Amino acid sequence: MRARGVPLGSGFAKLWVANAVSNVGDGVALAAGPLLLASLTSDPALVAGALFVQQLPWLMFALPAGVVVDRLDRRRLVVLVNVVRAVVIAALAVAVATGVVTVPLIYAALFVIGSMETLADSASTALLPALVPAEQLPRANARLMGVQIVGNGLLAPPLGAALFVVAAALPFGLNAATFLVAAVLVATLRGSVPREVPTGAPRPMIRDIATGVRALMGHQVLRVLALCLCLMNVTLTGAFSILVLYARERLGLDEIGFGLLLAASAVGGLAGSVAAARLLTRFGAAFLLRVGLVIETCTHLSLALTRAPWVAVTTMVVFGAHASLWGVITLSWRQRVVPDALRGRVNSVYFLFAVGGSAIGALTGGLAARGLGITAPFWIAFAGMAALTLVAWRLFTPARLDDPDPVPLVAT
Repeated sequence: MRARGVPLGSGFAKLWVANAVSNVGDGVALAAGPLLLASLTSDPALVAGALFVQQLPWLMFALPAGVVVDRLDRRRLVVLVNVVRAVVIAALAVAVATGVVTVPLIYAALFVIGSMETLADSASTALLPALVPAEQLPRANARLMGVQIVGNGLLAPPLGAALFVVAAALPFGLNAATFLVAAVLVATLRGSVPREVPTGAPRPMIRDIATGVRALMGHQVLRVLALCLCLMNVTLTGAFSILVLYARERLGLDEIGFGLLLAASAVGGLAGSVAAARLLTRFGAAFLLRVGLVIETCTHLSLALTRAPWVAVTTMVVFGAHASLWGVITLSWRQRVVPDALRGRVNSVYFLFAVGGSAIGALTGGLAARGLGITAPFWIAFAGMAALTLVAWRLFTPARLDDPDPVPLVAT
C-alpha cells in the first residue's frame, strides 16, 4: 500500500499533462476523421482505407524509427514530431474550412501523421523508464493509460462529433493546437531526462535494425506477445475500421451516437486502467491475458449479432476494460525486460508487428464489408480470435509471464 503512494516525480507529471492535452486532441479527431470521410464517400473500402494509409508508415519506417530513437535525444525528438503533426493537421483544417478537402488529401495528411507516429510512439515508450523506477512502471503506465482513455476515448469523441456538426474544420484545428501545447510541455523536461546519444562513430542503420530484430525474436515471450498482438490487430482493426458505417447502418446511430459509441469503450477502459496494478498483483499477467483473449473473441460475436445500440454500448464497455488492462500489462512487462540501450529498436520491432496487423486488418475489413455486408468483418474477426485463443492459451503461462527473464544486451 505504501508503494502505491510514492510520488512519481515532476518529470512524470509533465509527461502526464502533455499526454492529457494531446489525447484530447487525438480523441476529437478520432470521431471527426471518420465523420469527415463518411461525408465524402459511403464506400466502406475508402473509409477503411484511411486507417490503412495512416498505419502504412509503420510497415515502411518502424524499424529505422527505432534506430533513430536509440541514437537521438528522445525528448527533443518527441517535441519535433509534435510540431510537425500540428502543422499537418492545421493544414488539413484549413482545407476543410475552405471546402477543398478530398479523400486523397486526407490520405496524404494521414500518411504524414502516421510517419511521425513511428517516431513519437517509440520515443515516448522508451522515455518513461528514464522518469520513474522499474517497480513503479505498472502504476505510471496505468496513469498514462487512464488519461489516454479519459481524453482520447471518453470526453473527446463526443466533443469531436459535436464540433464537427457545428463546423467540420473545428475538431482538426483543436487537434493541431493540442499538439503544439504538448510539444511545449515535453520541452520542459530538459534536465529531467538523460540524453540517449551514443558515443563513437555511427554504425550502419541496417546493423542496428538487425540488433533490435534479434533481441525481440530471440526472447521467447516477447516473440509470442508480438505475434499474438499482430494477429489480434488483424481481426480487431478489420472490424473496427468500418465502425462508423456499422454504427449508422446497423445500429441506426447519428454522428453524436457514433461519438458516444466510441466513448463507451473508454468507460470500461478507465476502470481497467485504475484497477490494472492491483489486478496484476492479485492474479498475475498470465491469467489476465488469457481472460483478455476470451473477452476480445466475445466482443466480435456480440457486435456481429446485435442490432440494439445498448448491447453494442455494453460490449464496448467490456472490451475497453480488457484493452486497457492488456496494454498496461504488456507495456510494463516489455519496459521491465528490455534494457535501455535497446528499447527504441525492440519497441519498433514490436510496433511493426502490432501496427502491421492493424494495417492488414484495415485493408481487408473494408473489402469484406463491401463484398459480404457490414457485419462480415465482425464474423471474420470472431472466427480468427477463436482460433487464436485456442493456440495462445497454452503459451500464456505463469512460468513465462509472471517471472520474466530480461532481454540480454546483444552485441551491436
